[in-house]
Amino acid sequence: MSSVVVILVLALLGVAVVHAVWWFRCRRLVAEFARRSDEQRVREDRLREDYERDRSGREAVMDCMLDGVVVLDGEGRVRTFNRAVVRLFQVGGDLRGLTLLEALRRHELAEFAERARAEGQALDLELEQHGRSAVTLQVNAVSFLDGTGGGKGVILVFHDVSRLKDLERTRRDFVANVSHELRTPLSLIKGYVETLIDGASSDPEVSGKFLRTIEKHANRLAFLIEDLLAISQLESGQALMNRCNGELRPLVGRVVEDLATKAEARGMRLLNEVPAELRLRVDPDRLQQVLFNLVDNGIKYGRAGGTVRVGGRVDPDAGRVEVWVSDEGQGIPAEALERVFERFYRVDAARSREQGGTGLGLAIVKHIVQAHGGEVRAESEVGRGTTFRVLLPWETSDAG
Repeated sequence: MSSVVVILVLALLGVAVVHAVWWFRCRRLVAEFARRSDEQRVREDRLREDYERDRSGREAVMDCMLDGVVVLDGEGRVRTFNRAVVRLFQVGGDLRGLTLLEALRRHELAEFAERARAEGQALDLELEQHGRSAVTLQVNAVSFLDGTGGGKGVILVFHDVSRLKDLERTRRDFVANVSHELRTPLSLIKGYVETLIDGASSDPEVSGKFLRTIEKHANRLAFLIEDLLAISQLESGQALMNRCNGELRPLVGRVVEDLATKAEARGMRLLNEVPAELRLRVDPDRLQQVLFNLVDNGIKYGRAGGTVRVGGRVDPDAGRVEVWVSDEGQGIPAEALERVFERFYRVDAARSREQGGTGLGLAIVKHIVQAHGGEVRAESEVGRGTTFRVLLPWETSDAG
């Protein structure tokens, strides 16, 4: 009996020891699990913070970009976008979660994105976007493997090429206009020379008339080339302004004297109404060119028998000098006022060519005035004449 008791006691002790060992081991396992869980939570929190920081960084970088960026997930919905997209498409609110068609309302963009998803990339879609201002966008798209939900996401990049389009249009217009302006006098000169060669030179009266016409159009070519060189220098910033202090009235007087014969041919009066005491600091040769072009313009398009006036005043509060040239012609339509300073722009093309202008005079005026830090404006009322106002900084010191 005693041996049985001993065995039972030993068995119970063994079970107790096993349970104790198991309990201590479980406690260690629980502690280890808790420790590892805490470490896992720390790592997850750190990863989450790193992800949020990276995402914030990516979003900050994207928002600083001038190009618009839209990222679509594997289901074709907007995952993220930048501020440039809001500006270019003039959309509001949060676009995330919307389809591209819902977000930007352009079906061709949705089709373009699907093509990029299927083919890996899609390039050079040109998109005209109209709103408060019209812009031309070049769109490129590339697909990527969307790790969050499978499938292929798409990144679309929108580059504003409006300025490039404007420059290309300006270049085409410039080449076309210069070609026309050169071709017309050259064709006339060639025609008259051929006529003289064919025998017209034997008639003194006819040959004299032809030679005078040839001279007229040769001069027109020379003026055009001079104006082209002048505007090229002004637009490139290579033309230097040699400023000095002086009176405006004598400068206007020289312009009036130079154009007196031309004004008399149309029965027009040129009035110099600039105050004798008005002084300013400018490049006198360049300003004389401005005034010559404006007065010449007034003679060409003013009313025959009318008056072209040149006036000026100082506005000390605004710190500038205002010089104006006004005529009594037919005036300029309101829609043309903002364009009269463009190269080769003509309100009445037929009359302008009849008058023999190069189409560059007012563009040269604008660039010379801007090179002085000023601005030029055109004011007109149809049937009542036109006034050009030149606003220049009021500087009368010889210093600097």
